[in-house]
Amino acid sequence: MKKFLTALLVILVLALCGALAWLYLDTRPAVEMAQNARLVSANPDAGEPLVIERTIVRDPVRPPRVPEYIVFAGDTIRFDRTDLYERMDRELTAFTYSHTNSLLMLKRSGRIFPQIEPLLAAAGIPDDLKYLMAIESNVSETAVSTAGAAGLWQFMRDVGREFGLEVTSTVDERYNVKKETEAACTYLKKAYARFGDWMTVAASYNGGINGIAKKREVQRQSKALDMHLVEETSRYMFRILVAKMMFEDPAQFGFAISDDERYPYIPPKRTVVVSSPIEDLAEFAGRYGISYAQLRRANPWLRDTKLTPGRGKTYEIAIPDIEAERNYYLSLSE
Repeated sequence: MKKFLTALLVILVLALCGALAWLYLDTRPAVEMAQNARLVSANPDAGEPLVIERTIVRDPVRPPRVPEYIVFAGDTIRFDRTDLYERMDRELTAFTYSHTNSLLMLKRSGRIFPQIEPLLAAAGIPDDLKYLMAIESNVSETAVSTAGAAGLWQFMRDVGREFGLEVTSTVDERYNVKKETEAACTYLKKAYARFGDWMTVAASYNGGINGIAKKREVQRQSKALDMHLVEETSRYMFRILVAKMMFEDPAQFGFAISDDERYPYIPPKRTVVVSSPIEDLAEFAGRYGISYAQLRRANPWLRDTKLTPGRGKTYEIAIPDIEAERNYYLSLSE
């Protein structure tokens, strides 16, 4: 009889454990395991208790409510119409539940924004326009679209060349953070001279200056928010507004991220100016105590194992500060 009760107890315990495991898997990520409980093997004969991990069910993260207004590039945008409210609500929901992209953008912003912000300010571009990069490239300096657009600002090859970027087999300045940002500033200033409204400028970055100008004329509206646009461009504007909200207050989207979790911007140890060909970039890197991979990471605009300069071209090659990087990451574990 005793053996029978023992076997029955074991069966019940296993069934209970299975049920709890199913519950945990079925309710993630809304289930948080308690920190002060653990699972111990039962030994009924010795009178040992069975302690089973407890679950604490928390409310799932909900998207932020649509705000009354947002100030973007100095302009106040209100959501007091059905179309504006619902379009904003859609993008708030999309950002909240796009966990991987949203978290990686927040992390990358620590490295990218300090490089971008001074360039925008020097060109007289409102700081809020940096959020175009979140929509264009997920704040990734090496992003490439299926259509072939590249870099933080996602220039197509021909458009990049139109705005002064060199694109060859060994050099692609669409991946040069400084030069591509300066090219983007040139585009943005050209669009603002045409439209006089920064949100319409943002829409033109997706829909093209001529495309937005034509729709503005046909629909007799001056601002893109008041125009009927293709879905991609229509969503584009509201995604930029939501990006601004998320970067300024990640917690309202359910993201808890500390400063040391953001990837840091560590300035290069030095910059080498070159104007002549480099036949072997691996050998060049070795002269400065770094690997070819480290050289490419610091200079993603280098696209080959050699550098063939264009006529009259001069390049600034960043030499990463490997020691400073090492010291930074060691300090995180102290």
